[in-house]
Amino acid sequence: MKIALVIISILLIVIVLLQSNKAEGGAQIFSGATTDLFSKRKERGSELVISRVTFILGMSFFVICLVLSFM
Repeated sequence: MKIALVIISILLIVIVLLQSNKAEGGAQIFSGATTDLFSKRKERGSELVISRVTFILGMSFFVICLVLSFM
């Protein structure tokens, strides 16, 4: 179980680093440029897959940590 947790942790780090930069809108708050800040962007293609894989890995990490804490 602990080996699975280490593998999921490494995969989670890698997949988060692969995600596109969505934090660029945060910098626009401080600079005052809000033209593109609140525009709706839908994830498509590989971004959607990476986002879903991140969610699944995060939930599995959470569940495994809970299970290990009660063992």
